[in-house]
Amino acid sequence: MQQLVKENYLRWDSLGEFFALAASFDHLADTFDNAGAKVLGETLDKATETFLNEDRSPGRKLGTIDNRGSHFYLALYWAEELANQTSNADLAAQFKPLAETLRANEQTIVEELKAVQGEPADIGGYFRPDEEKVTAVMRPSTTFNEALASL
Repeated sequence: MQQLVKENYLRWDSLGEFFALAASFDHLADTFDNAGAKVLGETLDKATETFLNEDRSPGRKLGTIDNRGSHFYLALYWAEELANQTSNADLAAQFKPLAETLRANEQTIVEELKAVQGEPADIGGYFRPDEEKVTAVMRPSTTFNEALASL
C-alpha cells in the first residue's frame, strides 16, 4: 500500500486469490450441481496456467506490470479460455467479443496501465480511502474499462 501511495505502483501478487477463486467455483459446481460454475472454475485454472507460463506476475520495479497489469492478463487469458471452451456455448458466445477486444488492445492497455506509474497516488486516506479515488487509481486504463463495461 505504501508503494501504491508513493509511486502508484502495486506489487501485490494475487496468484493465491486466483487459485482460491477457481476452487470456489469448483466447490459451487459440486455442491449445487452447477455446470456453469464448473466451466468457470476449469477455464480459470487454465487461464492461471497460461498466466504462470507467460510470467505475468507483478514486476519488482517501476516500468513493469504491477498488480493491475497482472489482473489484466488474467482477464485476457480467462476470457480467451471461456471463448474457446465447448462445454457451454452461451458462455463461449458471451466472452468471445471480450477476448477479441482485449487481445486486439493488449499493447494499448498495458501502456495505459504503466503510464500512471511513478507519481504519488491520491486515494483519499490510508484507513478510510475515498471509493471514487481508489477506483480511479485501480482502474487507470480507459480501454480496459470500456472493454469490461461492454460485457
